[in-house]
Amino acid sequence: MNFDLVKVYNGTMKKYIISDPQIMGGAPVIKGTRIPIDVILHRLKEGNSLKAIHKLYPWIALDKLSGAIEEAIETITSRLHAKKVSQA
Repeated sequence: MNFDLVKVYNGTMKKYIISDPQIMGGAPVIKGTRIPIDVILHRLKEGNSLKAIHKLYPWIALDKLSGAIEEAIETITSRLHAKKVSQA
């Protein structure tokens, strides 16, 4: 399943991920960076560990990377669950 993270995050930004039209065209990025969260998720999909990703982006604290990943998972899960419930 292919997710359009801009739509998923529209209006649901939290602590670690933001979407601002002035930053990367509004793509959801890790707060305080220009690193789109989908880049991080793709690196995880490719088999990179969190520590390996941190080595690629050492200016992003490890706990911030972890929090952003968790926030992405929570947002996608809650949106899909809400959609499934509304279709029932």
